[in-house]
Amino acid sequence: MKLYLYGIVLAFPAVAAETPVGAMPPADAVPRVEFAFEERVTISPAVVLGNTALGHRQYIPITGGTVAGPKLKGQVVPGGWDFQLTYSASDCTQLSADYFLKADDGTVIHVLNEGLFCPGGQRSWMRPRLEAPKGAHEWLTNATFVASLDVEPDGKAVRIRFYQLK
Repeated sequence: MKLYLYGIVLAFPAVAAETPVGAMPPADAVPRVEFAFEERVTISPAVVLGNTALGHRQYIPITGGTVAGPKLKGQVVPGGWDFQLTYSASDCTQLSADYFLKADDGTVIHVLNEGLFCPGGQRSWMRPRLEAPKGAHEWLTNATFVASLDVEPDGKAVRIRFYQLK
């Protein structure tokens, strides 16, 4: 195992050794983000499980939606869930949405989108992980994303904008 990890470390450039710890990295080493696509996810009212030893637990059924953008188009498959736990110690809510997309070409893509929402805080940023079968959409599995989350005013849908790190 050590030999394997050593090989991975050797594959990375030696830039880290050239700069002091904490120094601003060169511009070409700073990640950029590129808008990939947006989901409009329709939801049902929350199903409240109640208070637990960890906090308030509920889930929100995902009923469908659309996907549109420069890198992906399709539908949100009905039947997913957004599991939520509001910690009693902080009033921050851990979100963990697990659902599927169906691209316009019929490819089914798994989405696991996690994040933390704190009242009065800034915009909610999520850490999505996508898994697609090998083929035209395999890039989704290998890419790294961040996503913003906004609830529509009527509370019947959310908008999730996916940005790919470059």
